[in-house]
Amino acid sequence: MTRSVGIVGAGAAGVGAAYALRDADADVAVLEASRGVGGRAATRRKRGCRYDHGANYVKGGGRTAELVRSLGADGLVDVEEPVWTFDVDGTISEGDPDRRDDHKWTWTGGIAQLAERLLDRTDATVEREVRIEALERAADGWWTIAADGSERGPFDALVLTPPAPQVAGLLAETKWQSPHLPALREAVGAVPYRPIRTVVLHYPFELDRPYYALVNADREHEVGWVAREECKEGHVPAGECLLVVQMAPEWSAAHDDDPPDEAAATAADAVAELLGENRLRDPDWVDDRAWRYALPDDGADREVVRRGEEDGLFFAGDWVAGEGRVHEALWSGVEAGERIERRVLRR
Repeated sequence: MTRSVGIVGAGAAGVGAAYALRDADADVAVLEASRGVGGRAATRRKRGCRYDHGANYVKGGGRTAELVRSLGADGLVDVEEPVWTFDVDGTISEGDPDRRDDHKWTWTGGIAQLAERLLDRTDATVEREVRIEALERAADGWWTIAADGSERGPFDALVLTPPAPQVAGLLAETKWQSPHLPALREAVGAVPYRPIRTVVLHYPFELDRPYYALVNADREHEVGWVAREECKEGHVPAGECLLVVQMAPEWSAAHDDDPPDEAAATAADAVAELLGENRLRDPDWVDDRAWRYALPDDGADREVVRRGEEDGLFFAGDWVAGEGRVHEALWSGVEAGERIERRVLRR
């Protein structure tokens, strides 16, 4: 009988788990709440531009670079311009010289290509716009219950990959006769998160700077990150500038309900002052996205998180790895998929 694996979430971790199981003798189903895949590794299109408005790129060499290159050279972009730093006073510095050669991977089609290309190499089925709100461990395996009451299962193994607060909510609605459930709820629910509000600013002129992006090194500025999307091939037409601005977590939390135009005006003024360029105060169009669960400030206790695996319940994500990076989430998912194959599918 063919075994089955359910994966809740099609972000980097969920896609990584599906990719790890691509050769396994199992039916793999990915259940995603949104219309797209990739999670925060997301791409939007507007007025002839493409822009990565969550995670700006996939960082890393070694196994990450090897995996990225294995997905095909067509459209692959490694941003050459460096990332510089700035402090609370707006003083810009060249940054860490030892990190200037770090890879910054994306694609001409946008960073969402990471999830799409990985999934293309699997036989997993991806069901979108399915919001899972409860779980149940029955005699025949794991079942998921969606917001509309529909059920999917049974699964011999289930991987939960949404942000930790959402997973904690799922565990609160889980029927599972296990002594591990209370500790899992506590460990997952304790992971702290930083919100980030992304504001996209477009200009009908070029901006000449020697860097791709600026990052606030001391975390004291109201702006956390500014990136020039035109440094990515195929993203912004020639003669134009598109800035992806990520406001600092404290500012993002305090201004979560600000109207998009108001948030954009604040971001544009702050960026104009930071870059010493008054014309940046007046973008010709803007976009906006609030990431409530953008970055984990810590990871869950790994020993506790692994306790559910004896009953086929696995967890993956940057909050499991303990660092808010796309590649960390990806490899957390891959490693969870590998453990499923060893511990569940081969027994």
